[in-house]
This record gives sequence, structure tokens and C-alpha cells, in this order.
Amino acid sequence: MSDRLSLPGFVNAHSHAFQRALRGRAEGDDFWAWREVMLEHAQGLTPDTIRRDYEAVYREMRAAGYTAVGEFHYVGFEEGKAAAEAARAAGVELVLLYAAYARGGIERFRQASVSEYLQQVDELAAAGIRVGLAPHSVRACPPDWLEEIGRYAERETLVLHVHADEQPLEIEECLAEHGVRPIELLERAGCLGPRTTIVHATHADDHELDLLAYAGARICVCPTTEANLGDGFIPVERLRARRIPLCIGSDSNVRIDPLEELRELEGTARRLALRRNVIPPDELFRIGSAEGAGALGLEEWPSIEADLRHPALAGVSDGELEAALVFGCGAEVFASL
Repeated sequence: MSDRLSLPGFVNAHSHAFQRALRGRAEGDDFWAWREVMLEHAQGLTPDTIRRDYEAVYREMRAAGYTAVGEFHYVGFEEGKAAAEAARAAGVELVLLYAAYARGGIERFRQASVSEYLQQVDELAAAGIRVGLAPHSVRACPPDWLEEIGRYAERETLVLHVHADEQPLEIEECLAEHGVRPIELLERAGCLGPRTTIVHATHADDHELDLLAYAGARICVCPTTEANLGDGFIPVERLRARRIPLCIGSDSNVRIDPLEELRELEGTARRLALRRNVIPPDELFRIGSAEGAGALGLEEWPSIEADLRHPALAGVSDGELEAALVFGCGAEVFASL
């Protein structure tokens, strides 16, 4: 019997690598207070610090079993190139989800126009970087930006990722400004389709979920970050009833462990449903790997191996390995190889 188990690599479909530096900071405050700390930290980033720090974060991801990452990047054009260099150095496949930011945040996040944003996307692609479109949110992008980005995504067959329905205040502000909820606004602007991934959707209502199901869009859940920031619970059974595909992301990178993300996802589902085995282990592994690859437009990504000699897997039968990995192990079963 082999002492190693080969598996598809995990795919981290939503990362803000610079936020790894914030772990332990602003604890005890709410999401919006944490966001102010995040903005302050982002202000001081440079291409050199990103190249150095992102490489360290991506090496952590690689050791934890992530072999591909979607970096949702909003801290500058040259910094995006540095992120791609860091991923290459760390041996991780990267899709740079380059963020559009018209308003809010801080100045370094923003482009002067949607045409400037799309020109930057073209330039990054011309530099050999695999890119995706990422209107940051309906807070950051007005409808005319969303409409133009939606058309460009369709024309160029690019993936489109966007934060939506993470916080109740975000929904209240969208209703006040536009008269509709965030995912309804995205649908109206032409941003929903089979290459769309909604990040979070924690507080999406039934009509919004119906829109996602009809469009064939995915949701990227980020359970460790959503727990850390007090975002709430993803409505797992309502998503499954509509067959909305899920993938995972480490988001703020407060933890870097795909098994923990999957365990937290299923744990949330069990608590809400008051039963076990809401999402079977084989499906959890698809959520952690192939569905993330689909969200990033990847057809190939490196595999990984689990060390069956690790004490956490000692005595586990072949037929129970997937369940044991999700519910009884941490990422060290990959890092130890």
C-alpha cells in the first residue's frame, strides 16, 4: 500500500494576500472597524513589499495544499505585476482578479474611468498574466461601470468576480441608492452569467439566489474569514436546493488551510440543518478543487499528495480517507511531505 494519496490540488478562489498581515489586529471590533485598519495597512504597500510578502503567503498556501489562487487585487497596477511574480516564485498558479474601483476605499484603489480600468486589464494580459475581471462591489462600481465590465467580460470570455451581500449595511445602501439589492443590480447591469462568481452572498435573499441559479453563476464562500469578521452564515441548504455551485477562498488569510474552510462550510450546514452529511465528503473535495478551478477559468492545476503516515491519518481505511481528511486533519498532512 502506498504511503501517499494523490489528490487534485485545492484552489483558493478568493484571496487578499496583503491582509495576512492583519491577523490578530482589530479583534473585538466590528467589520467596519476592521476595514479601517485594512485600509490603513493597504496605504503603505509597494511593489517590493508585495513581491516579498505575497511570496511568503503563497508559499504558505502551497504548503497547505492550495496549488492555484485567485488574487482579488485592488492595490495598484504595478503591484499586480508584483503579485504575479510572487506567485511564480512560490510555485502557485495565479489568476489576477484585477479590481475595478470607481469610488470609496482609498485613492490607490481607484481608476479614473472604466476605460482606464479595462486598458490596465489589457496591459496585464499582454504582460503574460492570466487575468479576470473584478468589479469590487456595488459600493465601489456604479451601474455604468458594471454594464461596461459585463459587456467586456462577455466579449472577451473572461471570468468575473464581485463581492456581494457580505454585510447587511451594504444591502441597505444599495436599496437606498438603486432601489434593488446587490445581486439584483448586478443582474440588471449584465454581470451575471456562467463565468460569474459572487463572493460571499451571505445575506442573499431567495430572489437573488434564483437569479444566480438561472444565470449559472457560482458563489465563493470564505468560511474562516466570514467567521472571523462576524459576517454570518451562508444559507447552504437554500443554495443546494437551487444547485448553485460553490467554491472556497481564504479571503483575508486569517487562516490558510483548505480543509478548515471545507470543515467550517459543512459544520455551518450541519448546525443550520440539525443533521449530518449535508454536503458529502466527495462533493466537499470538488468544492475545494474543481469548482474553484472553474471559477478561475483554469483547466489544469497541480495535484498534491497527503502523507498517509501522518498520525492524523493513522489507521484510517481507504474508503474513509476523504472524510477523515476533512473532519480529522489540518493542512499539515500536506505540508509534511
